[in-house]
Amino acid sequence: MRILHVLSAEFFAGSVAYAVQLAEAHRAKGHHVWLLSESDQLPTGATQLVAAISNRRYGQRLRNVQRIRQVVQAERIDVVHAHSRAASWVSYVALRGLKVPLVSTVHGRQHLHTSTSLFDIYGDKVVAICGNLREHLITEVKMAAPKIVEIPNGVRFPQAAPEAAPSEPLRLAFIGRFNGGKGERAAALLQEVFPALLREFRQLRVALIGGELEHLPTVGKAALERLQAAFGERVEVIGFTDDVPGWLARTALVIGAGRVAIEALGAGRPLLALGEASYEGLVTTASFPAAAASNFGDISALLASSAVDFGAVLAEARAFLQAPQPVAVALQQRVRMHYSLAAVAARVLETYQAARMRKAAPAFIPVLMYHKIPDAPLATKHQIYVTKENFEKHLAYFKKQKLSPITFADYLKFASGEWPLENFPARPIILTFDDGYTDNYTNLLPLMQQYGYRGVMYLLGDFNIRHNKWDVETDPAEPRSEIMNLAQKQAFVAAGWEIGAHTMSHPRLTTLPLPDAASEIQRSKNELEAALQTEIVSFAYPFGDLNDAVKKAVYEAGFALGVSTDTGGMHIEDDRMQVFRINMFPNESTGSLFKKTSSWYRKYYRWKRGK
Repeated sequence: MRILHVLSAEFFAGSVAYAVQLAEAHRAKGHHVWLLSESDQLPTGATQLVAAISNRRYGQRLRNVQRIRQVVQAERIDVVHAHSRAASWVSYVALRGLKVPLVSTVHGRQHLHTSTSLFDIYGDKVVAICGNLREHLITEVKMAAPKIVEIPNGVRFPQAAPEAAPSEPLRLAFIGRFNGGKGERAAALLQEVFPALLREFRQLRVALIGGELEHLPTVGKAALERLQAAFGERVEVIGFTDDVPGWLARTALVIGAGRVAIEALGAGRPLLALGEASYEGLVTTASFPAAAASNFGDISALLASSAVDFGAVLAEARAFLQAPQPVAVALQQRVRMHYSLAAVAARVLETYQAARMRKAAPAFIPVLMYHKIPDAPLATKHQIYVTKENFEKHLAYFKKQKLSPITFADYLKFASGEWPLENFPARPIILTFDDGYTDNYTNLLPLMQQYGYRGVMYLLGDFNIRHNKWDVETDPAEPRSEIMNLAQKQAFVAAGWEIGAHTMSHPRLTTLPLPDAASEIQRSKNELEAALQTEIVSFAYPFGDLNDAVKKAVYEAGFALGVSTDTGGMHIEDDRMQVFRINMFPNESTGSLFKKTSSWYRKYYRWKRGK
């Protein structure tokens, strides 16, 4: 893809580090990246362009708009990624009338004034860096939940955390900016916490690490001068440094928030999480979820007092320094996994693709769900069949209405830029078939080939299952329906169909212990790819049975999409792990086919059933 980042920070803040690391991660995967910011000296190999994005004067804003539009058109940009409200504002205006999506990462709480809710300038998709921020955007900013995706900051951790040198003194470090809210926290530490600790622990050194030290509040500067006079070289004023990892290795206890907190825990350094919004205390395995949701104290979910009890900070720091404890290995590994730059960059790329498809195909794409295609009606209470004769009528209807069947694999090729968006069909439809019954080979495949159509066939990973035992074992009155053999399944691959996974044995996933459900999901992908020599990109939940934990397991197994039954968003990109599918029944009429293949059907269904 061709990606343009727009930044407004005038110094190397966390948002800049985030953009630079994303740019490098995506460049390493072969994508083309441009950065438009206040500086052309950022540490990246991406093409750097300069514009005064943070200047909010209307004349400069207009020039910024013109600059962005010029770059987008000249460089054939696929997606613009903005990293502040000012960057989002000019990018939003610049992209008006163009079919180029805008993605915005929101790094902190937004000012709650009328224009914030009235003018949604954040674009097609919004990345919230933590759970509290997502809640704030939905609850207080009134942003539509489906456009928000929660993706944390990504960090490129070294393979092994550096070991502290045995000769290093006992050191506590505050790491962060010294302006704004962070500066106020630093000033309070200098007044209320550090003096007592330096008196009590004779070997202790306190390091102040971070940029904008000259903007430390006046009371903080005065307190720092008093500490330097009283404790001399034990107060280490480091200022900005590009060797944060080295200082982490020499530090026993870190005080910080945001990206600093992530890097500290990833390096195995104990952390007191203190941010602009709150004090989260010493981060442990138990407290990690709550601390991470606030970006380690930087962001509150709802507007609330940010007052901190610095007596509690002092007490917790004192208790730790009296009996230092290392970070639990499990916590360090969890942090490294959760904030892995490679994983974060992959999820951001998926967000770009989602924004691209929402822009290219904003209407609901009907995804129809079929099962058996028998020669004659079946005596079954489930009614999950369409006879061969009736199914041919469906295909004739689709052809007459100029509906163009595509697969999810096709959809992903358009989303990734592998296929040009101008070739995306005007009226797409996705035809899916669950379980792989033998009548799919004898009746379905010839009919689809006759019409020049391809679909998505969801198969079980256990090739020894040769009939619908999940039906007949629970109700002996249900007719036995045979499942295709390997050669018959291979015929669908040869015909250009997409093969999807449907678990190993067709269980209700939410009734299983989560490890067992995850195994059913992962093994089905592995077995199908090995047996059929085709990439498996989508998964169908048996019985449409799912919950958040199961959806997460599907994502972690490497699926790009998960399809449900009569539940899901208004658009595929609302939630790729819960794509809405429409049940097809034996006696569909021309009217029901019209309804179920219309762009308004999902809204109608939600209105009628509240789902």
